[in-house]
Amino acid sequence: MFKHPLFTKLAALTAITVLLLFGLGLIEDVVRDRLRYRSITAQSVAESLAGPQTLMGPMIHSACVESWDEEVGKGDERRMVERRRELILTAMPEQLKLTTGAAMEERARGLHKVNTYNLKANVTAQWGSLASLLPQSSMKNSRMHCGAPIVMMAVGDARGIRTAQFTMGSQALALKPGTFHPTYSRGLHAMLPESVRGKADGLTATLDLELVGTERLAIVPLGGNTEVLMTSSWPHPSFGGRFLPSEREIKKSGFSAQWRLSSLATTAQADIASGKRICLGADEGSDYAHTGATPGDCADSFSVAFIDPVNPYSLSDRATKYGVLFIALTFVAVGLFELMKKLRVHPVQYLLVGSALCSFFLLLVSLSEHLPFGISYAVAASACVLLLAYYASHMLGGLARGIPLGAGIALLYGLLYVLLQLEQTALVVGAIALFLVLAAVMVLTRKVNWYGLSQGGGTPGRPMPPKPPSTPPSSPMPPTPAAPTAPARPVTPRTEAA
Repeated sequence: MFKHPLFTKLAALTAITVLLLFGLGLIEDVVRDRLRYRSITAQSVAESLAGPQTLMGPMIHSACVESWDEEVGKGDERRMVERRRELILTAMPEQLKLTTGAAMEERARGLHKVNTYNLKANVTAQWGSLASLLPQSSMKNSRMHCGAPIVMMAVGDARGIRTAQFTMGSQALALKPGTFHPTYSRGLHAMLPESVRGKADGLTATLDLELVGTERLAIVPLGGNTEVLMTSSWPHPSFGGRFLPSEREIKKSGFSAQWRLSSLATTAQADIASGKRICLGADEGSDYAHTGATPGDCADSFSVAFIDPVNPYSLSDRATKYGVLFIALTFVAVGLFELMKKLRVHPVQYLLVGSALCSFFLLLVSLSEHLPFGISYAVAASACVLLLAYYASHMLGGLARGIPLGAGIALLYGLLYVLLQLEQTALVVGAIALFLVLAAVMVLTRKVNWYGLSQGGGTPGRPMPPKPPSTPPSSPMPPTPAAPTAPARPVTPRTEAA
């Protein structure tokens, strides 16, 4: 049974498929290497410019030290020692309004490009009573020493600060680097007069800030009521974090989004007061926790990522995952020609066809580094379709057979491009297309007698000769010569006696 030509060919095609899968694996490794190089490029740009940014504040805080005397020891060893307790008093704004505009700037390292932005933000914060800045003694007869109240604005990467102007009422405040906060140390601050401590009628501060960053911006809704209006010329925002925009409008010319949050819906004020870290917009070496932290370790925040939906490496990586399906469907198409037209296609020809299909993915990733992805895809697909149609015309014995095969492969490439552009419906479209292909194969082979497949073969590209009958017909027997007979004696008429 295993010497049957059909089994021999299936074994050869299996070996060829394994070899092609190995080649696809090598191409996938190339794509992953390119993705890794792009990640290294993004880190390099962040190290040279500024990383993902986070805005937290403005917030007023004051560092205090409470000290008291405590008697220790007994008898002659009894003495008084000083105990100390450090605490930070904070005052969160009751109303916080941010109006931001992000202008995109593309940076590159070699062939790899990274999205950076120049953010111009106007921040208005209003405080009510500042009674929370008044220290409360926890021990009897203790002494309380507090530093001057500080209004601060924390950012993810202080290297991205370009300009900043802080005004309180009509008075401009002198800004200095740092925040003097033990947890959120990167940013800027200004000293406030001692007279604001415990102020009943509150105060209002305005900050004009120009900030640059890389790929992502996060904001902490620190106010009792927080309103954020963000506009940008980037048409592909990705909203994340704990809150999505209340309103948003995305166009080809850019997007606008608005968040309106109440302290009833977010624990940001309590999170910051307790020193929880901010998990969005983190970069290596920053004061903020990375996205690997659990949600309970992170302060509430929301973010916008300025993603590139036509990332050639991610699209190429997705495309190579369909390589096995491409090879299988093409082999099925060639096998159908071989079966229906009674042709013979050598396994080496299957190998060359599969190699041409694999070369498409390598062409795609290499061209997309220099050309837009759509143009790269069209060039790579057209080259492979023309090559396969030309080769199939000779392999299948005629242009009338090669062109349909090339058209089918072109249809596969078109379907793959549609799948790469889809996000939410890619699975359902791919499943329906695969079902239709399976249905077409079943309809075309519905009358095939699989048990009666020919064992013999013809010549490549030519119809197979008719199968000789299993038992040759018997040759006609020559006539047997008749045995010689004696000559007949003359019959004498016999007369009766009278």
